[in-house]
Parts: sequence; structure tokens; C-alpha cells
Amino acid sequence: MSEPESQLRLEASTSGLADRVPLVSARSLFSKGQRNFLIGLFCVIVLGLVLSVRVTFIVILAIFTLTYLVAVVYRVFLFVRSSRADAVEVVTDEEALSVPERDLPFYTIMIAAYRESAVIAKLVEQVEQLDYPVERLEVLLLIEEDDDETLEALRKIDAGSQFKLVVVPPGEPRTKPKALNYGLTLARGDIVAVFDVEDSPDILQLRRAAVALNRFGPEVACLQAKLSYGNADQNFITRSFTIEYAMWFSFFLPGLVSLNAPIPLGGTSNHFRRAALRALGGWDPYNVTEDCDLGVRMFREGYRTKVLESVTLEEANSDFVNWVKQRSRWYKGYLQTFFIHLRSPVELTREMGWKGVFHLTAFVGATPILAVFNPVFWVLTILWFVAHPVFLLEIFPAPVYYVGLVLWSFGNFLLWYLTLLVARHTMRSGLIVAAMLVPLYWIMMSIAAVKAGFQLVVTPSFWEKTVHGLTEKPQLIE
Repeated sequence: MSEPESQLRLEASTSGLADRVPLVSARSLFSKGQRNFLIGLFCVIVLGLVLSVRVTFIVILAIFTLTYLVAVVYRVFLFVRSSRADAVEVVTDEEALSVPERDLPFYTIMIAAYRESAVIAKLVEQVEQLDYPVERLEVLLLIEEDDDETLEALRKIDAGSQFKLVVVPPGEPRTKPKALNYGLTLARGDIVAVFDVEDSPDILQLRRAAVALNRFGPEVACLQAKLSYGNADQNFITRSFTIEYAMWFSFFLPGLVSLNAPIPLGGTSNHFRRAALRALGGWDPYNVTEDCDLGVRMFREGYRTKVLESVTLEEANSDFVNWVKQRSRWYKGYLQTFFIHLRSPVELTREMGWKGVFHLTAFVGATPILAVFNPVFWVLTILWFVAHPVFLLEIFPAPVYYVGLVLWSFGNFLLWYLTLLVARHTMRSGLIVAAMLVPLYWIMMSIAAVKAGFQLVVTPSFWEKTVHGLTEKPQLIE
């Protein structure tokens, strides 16, 4: 590829979406209208504190309490809806294998890797095990130009003919979605799949996705396969993470599908129609949860996502610091996505409908925001029972206090109970203890959410690298 052509592809990968549809790009976080709104809200709060500190705090606490109640009830509703027959697309082994090779669509797999020399050989091995004809498959390994270690590791691997090395030229922002956009300019497949370097997908997943997409017209533009973890039994963090993923991909996302709601994609094991992906302008390279944002943009443009009954095993973060880095990036990206799509509420409502806006708010927006404020109310509750401070009597008059206590206690109990149900659903006895201790995991979430809020202001597009390869022997999850 010539230098001018490479630079043109790089420019399209970094600025294409922002130049074409700046309203939905995270290149700038807040619009002028949003900044004015936030300044106005700050002034109203300050004025309220001047006039009456007590009344202002009561109103704020009442708003957060009501928001928490709605978010919890909404998640319980999704949990129930996930049992509907239309919530998940099932393709049996027989169906997947019955399609002649000549009738299968051409497939492109894209895998963005940065400083992954320790796991790149395992990645090639996993992809080679996929049951799909090599002559109808291309695998684009997207490696940054200055990633000498990964490039050197790849040169030592005897990879099959389906693998193609794509060297991504240097340029900001240095993010996974920028690399994926670069790969998309080269992809030839009718269907484009995205995997992460540590993935171990179901060997029939490509065939299942091809069959499932063939059931629908072009309006169904994406299939999200389920994700789980192969190192669930490593420690408390991996067990809790496994339960959380089971709840997310087996209950919450299918529930959203059954409600015809926008689907925040999982970032891996996504199977797209290439035509739809290019029509959308690919991924936003400035959004650190480009998967969530793309799912929302797909919904706004009239496309739909389905959940595919096919599991990809990943490596769960087993290190606390590494886990916080990853989770804070996810929360920051959810906040980015939420604020960006609220830049023009009128246009958003016209495209998504008021139900779509509610789904976006109750799921994407509420997830990180509630994680931030959960510990605040836990601390206030503990303070009351331990010390009975006077200021709590001022901001929690009896009616507000008792209603709030019931709502927060009931809400936390419901989430704890759902966690136990999910742990039991996985049929792994080792996860039950982690489910019992899930409040400790919620504290970790809150730490990550506070960090995400800080980074959203200071470094909104900074992509914090997650270290892979922290476990040596993945364990299969049934």
C-alpha cells in the first residue's frame, strides 16, 4: 500500500465520522447547548443552597432516590423479559453445518492488537480452529506501526493463508476503534466480525451468525454473541465478573432485544453486515466504548441488533488495579455515549422515539451514574445508625428518610437476589459464594465509576490499556 493511500485511509479512520456527522462524535464532549445547560444547572443549585440548604438537599436526594428506583425496577423487568422466545437467536449445530461451503458468505474477522505479544500466538491458534472454509474467510490482524514486540511475535508464527497483517500507521487518537476503522477500509467480507485478542469463540460461531443473519432482512445489521469467562475460578474478582457477564449477556441484553431497545454492544463477538457498518461510518475513534456508541447509532438509523446463542470465552481481569482501569474506561465511555446522544434531545426523540430515549437513559446513562452515588447513600445510612448526626435529620425529614430507606434497601436486595439467581443459572457452585458477597464487587464498581467521572473531564478520549495473559490455564464454562 502506497504512503498517500495509507494516509487517506488513516484520515478517514480518525476523522471520517466526526467530519460527516459531528453531532454524534466524541471528538468534542459537550455541545454549546449542553455546556450552557450545565452552567445553568450549577447556578440553580448554588441559588438553591443560598436560599435553603435543607430544601435543596432534600430535592437532590429525592431525585436520585427516584432514579435509583426506576433503574432497579427496569433491570428486574429486563430480567423477566429475557425469557421470551424472541429474545435470543438460536442456530443448532445441525443448522450451522447444513449450509454448503459454497453458499456461505465471505467473512472478514478483524482483531485489533496492541502490545499483545504474550497472547498473539494463542489468538492465531483459536481462530484457526473456527469451522469456516478458509477460502471464504479473511482475518485482518490490526497492529500499530510502532508495536515492534507484537509484530516480531507475529513473524515467528506460521499462520494460515486467511491471516493478513495490517499495519496501522501512527496517528491520534490511539484507540481500538481507530484501528477497526482502518481495517474496515480494507475488509472484503459480506459479514464483518470483531474479536478481542484473548477470545476463544465457539468454533461454529461464524456459521451460526451467517445462518441467523440470513433469517432477516438488512434491517438486522448486527448479531451480538454471548460472552463469558474461561478463568472464572481464579479468584473473587473473576468469579464476580463471570456472574456479571452472565447477567448482562444472558438476561439484560436479551431483555433489551425483546423490548426493541438500543443495544450497547459488547465490543467483541459482534457480527455486522459490512454494508450497514460502512453506511454508519464505522466506529467513533474518540469514544472509549465504541461498541456501546455504535449500538446506539445503529438504533437511531433504523438498524436492529439480535443476541446470538453462541458463547465466546474471554479472560476475566484477575488483578484489582487492572480491573479498575478496564471498568473505568467502560464507565467513561457509557457517560460519553449518553451525553453525546443527548446533544439534541428533540432530534434524538424523533429518531428513537420516547421509549428509545427512556431505554438509553435507564440503561446506558444510569449504569455509571448509579455506581458513583451508591456508596454515598451507603455511607449516609451507616452514619445514621452509628452516630445519628444532626445534619442527616435536616436533609432527611421522617417521610423522606423512611421512603428512601425502603427504596434503597429494597433496590439493593433485588439486585443481590438477581445476582444469586444468575449465579445459580450458570450451574457452577463456586460462583454462589461470590454472589453472596456481591456488595464488595459493587464497591469496586463505585471506585471505577468515580475514576471514570474524573477522567471524563480531564482525559475524555484516553484509552487505558488492559493487560491480558494474567491466567495461564483457562477453564471452560458450561
